[in-house]
Amino acid sequence: MAFGFFGSLLILSLLFKHFTCQLPNTDEFYVSNFLKKMGLNSSISYNFSGSVCSWKGMHCDTKKENLIGLKASSLGLSGIIPDTTIGKLAKLQSLDLSNNKITALPSDIWSLGSLKCLNLSSNQISGSLPNNVGNFGLLEVIDLSGNNFSGEIPATITSLLSLQVLNLAGNGFEWSIPRGILKCKALVSVDLSSNRLNGSLPDGFGAAFPKLKTLNLARNEIHGLDTDFAELMSLTSLNISRNLFKGSVMGVFQGQLKVIDLSMNQFQGHISKVQFNSTYKWSHLVYLDLSENQLSGEISLNLIQAQNLRHLNLAYNRFAIQKFPGIEILLGLEYLNLSKTNLIGHIPGEISQLSILHTLDVSSNRLSGQIPSLANKSLKVLDVSHNNLSGEIPVSLLEKLPLMERYNFSYNNLTLCALGFSPETFKTAFYGSSNSCPIAANPVLIERRGNGHKGLKLALALTLSTVCLLAGLLILAFGCRRKSRKWVVKQPSYKEEQHISGPFSFQTDSTTWVADVKQATSVPVVIFEKPLLNITFADLLSATSNFDRGTLLAEGKFGPVYRGFLPGGIHVAVKVLVHGSTLTDQEAARELEYLGRIKHPNLVPLTGYCLAGDQRIAIYDYMENGNFQNLLHDLPLGVQATEDWSNDTWVEDNNGIQNVGSEGLLTTWAFRHKIALGTARALAFLHHGCSPPIIHRDVKASSVYLDLNLEPRLSDFGLAKIFGTDLEDEIARSSPGYVPPEFSQPECHASTPKSDIYCFGVVLFELITGRKPIGDDYPEEQETNLVSWVRGLVRKNQGSKAIDPKIRDTGPNYQMEEALKIGYLCTADIPSKRPSMQQIVGLLKDIEPRTSL
Repeated sequence: MAFGFFGSLLILSLLFKHFTCQLPNTDEFYVSNFLKKMGLNSSISYNFSGSVCSWKGMHCDTKKENLIGLKASSLGLSGIIPDTTIGKLAKLQSLDLSNNKITALPSDIWSLGSLKCLNLSSNQISGSLPNNVGNFGLLEVIDLSGNNFSGEIPATITSLLSLQVLNLAGNGFEWSIPRGILKCKALVSVDLSSNRLNGSLPDGFGAAFPKLKTLNLARNEIHGLDTDFAELMSLTSLNISRNLFKGSVMGVFQGQLKVIDLSMNQFQGHISKVQFNSTYKWSHLVYLDLSENQLSGEISLNLIQAQNLRHLNLAYNRFAIQKFPGIEILLGLEYLNLSKTNLIGHIPGEISQLSILHTLDVSSNRLSGQIPSLANKSLKVLDVSHNNLSGEIPVSLLEKLPLMERYNFSYNNLTLCALGFSPETFKTAFYGSSNSCPIAANPVLIERRGNGHKGLKLALALTLSTVCLLAGLLILAFGCRRKSRKWVVKQPSYKEEQHISGPFSFQTDSTTWVADVKQATSVPVVIFEKPLLNITFADLLSATSNFDRGTLLAEGKFGPVYRGFLPGGIHVAVKVLVHGSTLTDQEAARELEYLGRIKHPNLVPLTGYCLAGDQRIAIYDYMENGNFQNLLHDLPLGVQATEDWSNDTWVEDNNGIQNVGSEGLLTTWAFRHKIALGTARALAFLHHGCSPPIIHRDVKASSVYLDLNLEPRLSDFGLAKIFGTDLEDEIARSSPGYVPPEFSQPECHASTPKSDIYCFGVVLFELITGRKPIGDDYPEEQETNLVSWVRGLVRKNQGSKAIDPKIRDTGPNYQMEEALKIGYLCTADIPSKRPSMQQIVGLLKDIEPRTSL
C-alpha cells in the first residue's frame, strides 16, 4: 500500500512538472506560442514534446534553465511577430529568423539586452529601423539584409561598441551614413550595399576601423574620394561600385586588398602608375574591377606579381590606343573583360594558355587579324563583336560553340561555315559575317547525309520546282495587275518589305516622320544591359508593327512614343526624337550611352538607343501604370491621353474598358507624398549626384510615371542636350503653367537647376490640390493659374483651403499645409530664394507620413 501511495505521488509530481512548463512565464511557452502564431509551415515536422532545449534549433545554457539560442530559419513564418513571445526570452543571446516572410517586429524585442547575434535577413520587414536598436549593447552581429527597411540608419548605432558584423544590404535605407558608426571600432565586416544612401562618408572613416576586413557600399549614391580609404590597412575586400566616388585610382591600392571593385564611379588617373606603389602587395590580388570609370594611359598593371588574379575587368574607360596587354602570364585568370579599351592589333594566340578562363570579352575595340583557335577548355562566354577582325572563324572554335553559354562574333569581317546554326543564331551572333561553306562541308557541323547522289537529285528537283512556282506567281501577279490598276494596295508590314530599301515614312495622328534608313537590318540598336543581344532597326519595325498608330502611346514635344516588345521579351517604350539634332551621330551616341549609365530608383531607365538617319530613337523601360498627370486629373474611362506611355492602365474585359490602374491610391495623402518625395529624389540625384549636373528642363506632371511596383519615376532627363541650345528655350517655354517667371526676362537665355525647382513646385501644388496648372476655375478672378492661387492662400495662412477634398481626411492636414509651404518656397519669383533639391528632399522627409499606404 505504501508503495502505491509513493508511486502516485511520483506520477503527480511528473505531471505537475510538465504542467508548469506550459505556464505563460516559461521559455517553452513563449517559443511554442511564437511558432504557432507565425504559421509554422505544416510541411515541416516540428516536435513540441519534451523540454524546449530538445527542440530543433533551440540551444539552452549549461543548466538547461534558459534558452540562449533560437534558430527558426526557413520555416515559412509569416506576418507580424506578436508581443509576449520571443521578446520575453530574457537570456537570449542568438536569434536567427532568416529566410521567412516576417513583416514586422514586436515592440518588446528591444528588451533583449543579452542579445549578441541577430539575423533577420531575407524577410519582408518594412518601415524605419527604430532607435531602440541601440539597446543591444552586447550585439556583435546584426544582419537585416534583404528586407524593406527605409529611412535613416539610426544614430543610436553608436551604442553598439561590440559590433563586429553589420549587414544592412538590400534595403531602402536613405540619407548619409551616421557619424556615430565611427565609434564601432570593433567592426570587421560592413555591408551597406543596394540601398539609397547618399552624402559623403563621415570624416575620419578610414582611421576609425583598425580591424575592418570587408567593406561593401555598392549600389548607392555615396560621394567620396580615394583618400577616404587611406587608413583601412586591414581591409581585404573593398566594393564601392555604382557610386559617385572620384579621385586617383592609385590611392585605393593599398594594404592587403584581395578584392577591389571600383566599377561605375568617376575615378581617374593612369593605372600604369599603380605598379610604382611599393606598399601594395600584388600577390594578394584575386578580383579587380575598374570598369566604367575615367581611367586613361596604358593598361600596364604589375601583372607578373599578380599571379593569384582570377577576375579582371577594365571595360569602358578612356585608355590610350595600345596593343593587347600581356595577359597570358596570368595562368589562374577565369574572367577577362577588356571591352571598349582602345585595343588595336591582333588577339594573341597565347591567350589559349589560360586553361581555366571561362569569360573573354574584347568587344568594341579596333582589333584586327584572325581569331586565334582559343583552345581554352573552360571557355563559356566569348564576345569579340564590334572589331575589325577578318578571316575564317577557326573550325575548332566553331565546334565548341554549342557547348558555350554565350558568344558573339557580329560586326566584323569574318567568314564561317554556318550550316550547323539556325538563321536566328546567325542573325544575332554572326551579324555581318559571310556564310561561306565549301562543297565538302565539315561533317561535325552538319547532319550526316545518307546517299550523296540522292541528296543532289533532291536538291535539283526542289530548285526546279521553286523556279517554276516563282514563274507562275509572276505571271499571275502580272495578269491581276492588268485587270485592275485601281485596286487599293495595303501598306505592307515589315515582314513583307524587309528587302525593300528605305527611307521609311511613318504617320502619327498629327505629323509625319521619316527614318532615312536604306536597309533596316543595317542599322544597329544598342541595348545597354544586353550587349550580346543583336537588335537592328528591323526589330524596332517588327516590335512596333512598323510604327503603326495602334502602338502609338504619346505625341510629346520631342516626338511620338510607341509601345513594343523587342527580342528577348523586353517590354519597351520607343521614343522617336524627331527634332533636328545639333550633334553628330558619334556625339549623340556618346551622350545617349552616358544617359544610359545614369541609374536611380526614381528615374525611368534608358534601356538603349538607335540612330536612324536624322532621328535619334531613345528606348526606355515600359512603365506599366502610366503617368501621374493622367491618373490625377480623372481621365474618362477608356480614354488615353497623348502624353501617356501606357495603355496597360486601361484594359478590356467583357464589360468594356475599365481603369484598373493606380488612380484609387491617389486618394491618399501618403501615396501623393510618396510621389512627391520620389520625384524630388530623382531631381536631387540629377542636380547633385551627376557630374556635370543634369538639368531636366521639362519637369511636369506628365513626366512622372509609376512603375509596376507603383514607385514614382521621372522620365525624359537629359534629352534636351542632344538637340543643343536651339531647342532648349522652346522646351522650357512650351509647358503652360510650368514656365518660371525669369523666363519672361530677355536676359534669361538658359535653364538652370532653379528653373527645375520651380517646375517641381508646380507639380507639388498639383499633388496637394488635385488641380491643373492652368485651366481650372479658381475662386478668385484675378488669380489666373495654380501657382498664383496657392501662393496667395499660403501668404494669408489659409493653405488648408487648397487641399484636395479627396485626400483631406487621409492624413494630418498640417502635413499637407507644410508641403504647400515647400511648394511656396520652390515657386519663389527670384531663383536665388528657391531651396536646392537636396534641401527639398530633407523638408519632405521631415513631414513623411508614418502610416502604411
